[in-house]
Amino acid sequence: MLNQNGLSLDQAPPIFVVFRFFFVGALFGILSGLFVLFFQETIFNAHSTEAIILTHTLTLGVMLSFMFGALFQMLPVIAGIKLTSPDLKANLLLYPFIVGIIALLFAFKLTTVSWLFLLASVLLGGSLLGIIVILLKNLFSLENHTSTSKGTTYTLLSLGIAVLFALYLTGTLAGVTEGSAYSHIKEAHYSFGLYGWIALLIISISFQVIEMFYVTPPFPKLFLNYMPATLFILLLLASLVGIFYPSIWLLADILLALLLGSYAVLTLKRFTQRKRPLTDATVWFWRLGLSSLLLSMLSLLLTLFIDYDPIKALSYIAFSSFGLSIVFAMFYKIVPFLTWFHLNSQGYISPPMMHQIIHPKMMMKHLYIHTATIVTFIFAIFIPQLIFLAGLLTILSFGWAGYQVVNAHLLYRKTQKTGKKFNMGSMY
Repeated sequence: MLNQNGLSLDQAPPIFVVFRFFFVGALFGILSGLFVLFFQETIFNAHSTEAIILTHTLTLGVMLSFMFGALFQMLPVIAGIKLTSPDLKANLLLYPFIVGIIALLFAFKLTTVSWLFLLASVLLGGSLLGIIVILLKNLFSLENHTSTSKGTTYTLLSLGIAVLFALYLTGTLAGVTEGSAYSHIKEAHYSFGLYGWIALLIISISFQVIEMFYVTPPFPKLFLNYMPATLFILLLLASLVGIFYPSIWLLADILLALLLGSYAVLTLKRFTQRKRPLTDATVWFWRLGLSSLLLSMLSLLLTLFIDYDPIKALSYIAFSSFGLSIVFAMFYKIVPFLTWFHLNSQGYISPPMMHQIIHPKMMMKHLYIHTATIVTFIFAIFIPQLIFLAGLLTILSFGWAGYQVVNAHLLYRKTQKTGKKFNMGSMY
């Protein structure tokens, strides 16, 4: 994305396609903070309705929104894919997606209103599976794949499987399916959603952006070639074998923890080998995210052998920190660059520079807020009163991100209205 040779204006989606996804993600993040204030420490019980509502607000409303915004922007760069009518495709995904999430959250709370599950299934299933098919079709048509485009293919397949499993679960809750495999499908849905979608997408994108953005040595070829496929196949085999031998998930979780833990250690090492000594907030977001992934996987291993609720809660919080930290790191690379790139490509003489769109100090302040949020959640496991502060910090963190999107949008519009363009005719 920072290499303009890899992206032209006719390849890039309209800037507001990406901004809309990011802003919606920030709004759902603020909603997550409000849920924390209302639900309080019940969110640490993974089987509670409150925890399920918060989990889906974060994974669907926040993570999916930010990640699809990034994918619409990055696919032309990482895979050379040019999406036709990106604005139309984004709208066909975004608006049913928003209504579907809201319907699903209400359905979890009002379990007797079965039609809400059916409405959520139609809206979320239709919008997500539709865009997944379109993106996969483009990826399958590529003649030359990179490790990132291959990983993204496995990622989208994982998301599609997670959505299909979700449709089975909501169908069961709505009384449409009999649900004999409910517990197993729920485990598979959870694993494909967290590890096959969130973790694998971050891993696949990092193969290219870590080296590109931070001037690090490349990942080992063996890791590049086999990590995404191994993770996907492991999840697929566990899901199939688990139908007959549910205990297979114990082995699968151990292997997942080792795979993802090794990725975290390997990537943290890459950051110590950077050839560019300057460190900005995005570097620390990455470090925080990778350290959180390592902590989450260590906690996961412990929970397999020790039935202790605080360790389980720590694993959930650390994995959330992993996903959100990397999302913010990419967010602060994408928003300033896109604003500058689109204005520069449109011929404006003095478009705002990237540090003027989002100042590095603003990024660092958000890093402090985000870190404080994660630490407060961890302490709240043992000191329940701190959950109120954690909720307020969550609202502040996502409000901060939402403000950056709005500010970049206003600056973009202002430049279009008042900025001067090159007069090509005067050059002859």
